[in-house]
Amino acid sequence: MTHTLSQIAQKIGVEYHGKDIDITGLHTLSEATSSQISFFNDKKYISKLSQTEAAAVLIDAQYADLLPETTIALITDEPHLKLALASKLFAHQITTKTEAPTAKEGCDIDASVRCGVGVHIGENVTIMAGCYIGDHVTIGSNTLIHPNVTLYHHTKIGSGCIIHSGSVIGSDGYGFAHTRAGEHIKIYQNGNVIIQDEVEIGANCTIDRAVFGSTIIKKGTKLDNLIQIGHNCEVGEHSLFASQVGLAGSTTTGRNVVMGGQSASAGHLHIGDFSTIAGKSGVTKSLEGRKTYAGFPAIDHRLWLKMQAKISGLLKRKSL
Repeated sequence: MTHTLSQIAQKIGVEYHGKDIDITGLHTLSEATSSQISFFNDKKYISKLSQTEAAAVLIDAQYADLLPETTIALITDEPHLKLALASKLFAHQITTKTEAPTAKEGCDIDASVRCGVGVHIGENVTIMAGCYIGDHVTIGSNTLIHPNVTLYHHTKIGSGCIIHSGSVIGSDGYGFAHTRAGEHIKIYQNGNVIIQDEVEIGANCTIDRAVFGSTIIKKGTKLDNLIQIGHNCEVGEHSLFASQVGLAGSTTTGRNVVMGGQSASAGHLHIGDFSTIAGKSGVTKSLEGRKTYAGFPAIDHRLWLKMQAKISGLLKRKSL
């Protein structure tokens, strides 16, 4: 899907009178290519302005001089809102069209399974009753999908995976820009979800598609039931998440991370390799690997135990 830069500027209400070029999509400052638009509305990313390869950036006038000469400044005092308006132009067109998937040998696909267009399925895949497989989904060999699973468009499922009943992979991330009047404008989620090989996903999990780029669950990870993974998260290899874990958007974890039941993280942070997060803990900042954490906010587990002992002691003395 391609639009000219002048068309985009007109539709989102930004002035632009320069050279017209074709734009194929949107991406972050660090990932955008010379045919994509990006945006800048957070000073913590200011160092990325001079390095961006984006064709154009939605940006406030005071920062425009920091862009490379090859990048066009689209001047606006509401870059995040204009991004939201632009995202709609590149959204996947949702239709009810169906066609038979391309499936290799040994597949067992229930007659009630409904597929969109351009679905590709590997060898020995089993898909049970009531599943929906969206447009341009790919499913690797030897994967088992239990009843009533939904795979939204452009989702990629690896080989040897198991997805249990009721899970939804690739639904929209929770992203909105806000007007000065307090209205919430949808940011269309134009990325996808990638589930790598040998991942198991429990019942009634939800894994949101990325705004742009991919939400990724890496090889060998096992998710329990009732887990929420936000948009643009990346879960490292061979991690274990117990029931009701939640990751807010753009959280990344290293490999072999263990998260206990009902633990959760804020967004845009990193949990290091081989970390353990105790049940009901709340991660509010990035954490070093190879440690165990507990509490809210999550701190070193031994320190948390000492704090609980101190509090218990204070309460006992008060009651005497």
